[in-house]
Amino acid sequence: MQHKQPIIVGLDIGTTKIAAIAGRKNEFGKLEILGFGRANSNGVQHGMVLNIDQTIKAIQTALERCMESNPELDIHEVYVGIAGHHIKSLQTRGDIVRQNIEDEISQEEIDRLVADQYRTYIPLGDQIIDVIPQQFTVDNHPNIPNPIGYSGVKVGANFHIITGDKNAIRNINRSVEKSGLKTKDLVLQPLASAAAVMSEQDLEAGVAIVDIGGGTTDLAVFSEGVLKYTAVIPFGGENITNDIKLGLGVLRTQAEAMKVQFGSALSDQTKANTFITIPGLRGMAPKEIAVKNLANIIQARMSEIMDFVTYHLKQVGLDSRSLNGGIILTGGGSQLKHLLQLTEFLTGLNARIGYPNEHLSGDHLEELEKPMYSTCIGLILKGYNDYENKYKSTVEEEVPEKTWKKVAHKADVQIEIEEPVMETPVAKTEEPVTITPERKKTLKGFLDSIKTDIINLFQEEDDKNFEEFKNQ
Repeated sequence: MQHKQPIIVGLDIGTTKIAAIAGRKNEFGKLEILGFGRANSNGVQHGMVLNIDQTIKAIQTALERCMESNPELDIHEVYVGIAGHHIKSLQTRGDIVRQNIEDEISQEEIDRLVADQYRTYIPLGDQIIDVIPQQFTVDNHPNIPNPIGYSGVKVGANFHIITGDKNAIRNINRSVEKSGLKTKDLVLQPLASAAAVMSEQDLEAGVAIVDIGGGTTDLAVFSEGVLKYTAVIPFGGENITNDIKLGLGVLRTQAEAMKVQFGSALSDQTKANTFITIPGLRGMAPKEIAVKNLANIIQARMSEIMDFVTYHLKQVGLDSRSLNGGIILTGGGSQLKHLLQLTEFLTGLNARIGYPNEHLSGDHLEELEKPMYSTCIGLILKGYNDYENKYKSTVEEEVPEKTWKKVAHKADVQIEIEEPVMETPVAKTEEPVTITPERKKTLKGFLDSIKTDIINLFQEEDDKNFEEFKNQ
């Protein structure tokens, strides 16, 4: 690519950590990581910002460490992930009757069909975040990935609508703004993680992305090349840590260390005569904890999470026949030992760990290959998808300024005949732009389906004072 690639920054505001990663695509289309920083998250619970001041400090710490890793970085705007148990989804159906049935279906009609869904009734206090079209229908022809270029009397579609609590999203915006940054876009974390760990083959085969974070477990299901379902399960790695703390009578830091170093999701795979020695408090005798008891606690909580996953898959009627790609586990909680075996046993689907390294260049940090950074890498990919779409549309609108010339060949002599400059560019014909149906079944088509105007939906009149907050 001849143009200079920009630097995109992803900001993952999680329950246990806040991570900032800066990246830029190289000539091979891979991400070169230019900066990385992370900090412990103290003001976020279950994916929701509850303490704005603590969240601001954590964001600033992560950004400072990111810029320390590369002093040449100058970060002003970020792509931010959003999650939490306030996120909900529903399925709707929309149809419009066309006025000019002789003309081909245009992008303007599709935009109007999508815009009508933003008037769907939702509970008070919630806000529609995103409207994602699935298969379209034109008259009696169903399952059309993209109807542009078709003709008919009526065009309709099934829609996946994602909603969230307006106050929760406003808190995220305020935390980012008061940290001295501009939110370029808000992206649902399960969709960002899916972009980082899912290939086009996975999208075609059908997969369920299970992102096990600190406060929540996010689910995104893809079948027949489109997003079919999303859900947020209100349990994550923090719940396992708290269960260990209460069940074994240890400190929270000790519970977390035991979970990471000795934890297993299958108690049958642990030895009955293996013990962990915990130092006693304030001169008390050391405490011995059986590894099998630790595994029993972890297995109980992980089984509960996987039961929720199975429940949601049954809600939409998806099984091994429609999800040939199985389950892709990602997020920090996916690194538990024997979790794949437990997942396959409880769900009946094949499972694997999703790593974001497929999109990274060869000289990246090994730390970033961990599943816990899938969301942050996915945010950068979403940013690049937006940039490339904008750059492409700009290039297509450019018109050559020089005059058009015809070259007449006669024997070995070339005669150039100058023609007057064309006043109307060739690119601006009245024919509708045709998008091939296969576009929706690609990973880029999936990223394109994620709306980029979420931020404006949640700003109220009071939020116009953000600039004043930053200047104080």
